[in-house]
Amino acid sequence: MKIALFPGSFDPVTKAHVDIVKRSVGLFDKLYIGIGANSTKPGFLPIEKREQMLRAVFQDEPRIHIIAYEGLTVNFCKSINATFMVRGIRTVSDFEYEKAIAQMNHALAPDIESIFIVSKPGYSSISSTIVREIMKHNGDVSQFIPSAALPYL
Repeated sequence: MKIALFPGSFDPVTKAHVDIVKRSVGLFDKLYIGIGANSTKPGFLPIEKREQMLRAVFQDEPRIHIIAYEGLTVNFCKSINATFMVRGIRTVSDFEYEKAIAQMNHALAPDIESIFIVSKPGYSSISSTIVREIMKHNGDVSQFIPSAALPYL
């Protein structure tokens, strides 16, 4: 069975995240969307709210499983028997950052392969960080967030 993890903060989930998930889910028998708890910075939305939001967005896809985790992502991959890690790439700087992480992950867990999915051009400017900033200033984020996630904001 091919099992993959798509890790991230999903704070909040964006249409760019959804695009990466939809394009990668068919490659695997099971895809976990892992909401990583970042020990160095508090989240904008509570992890429970992010889980609810992601469950609403992907409720019709039985191969997708939503779960929060703490600690090293490669260790979490091992705990769920994932041998693939999916990462979205929007820009050249994303690639450089993700490449360094993938190389470190490979050193820690050589049996877990990183898979990079390049975002569609229309989604390359969408990031959770920018969406949070718009939300903080009471801007309309509906064009960047999947409609099923909007009630959770």
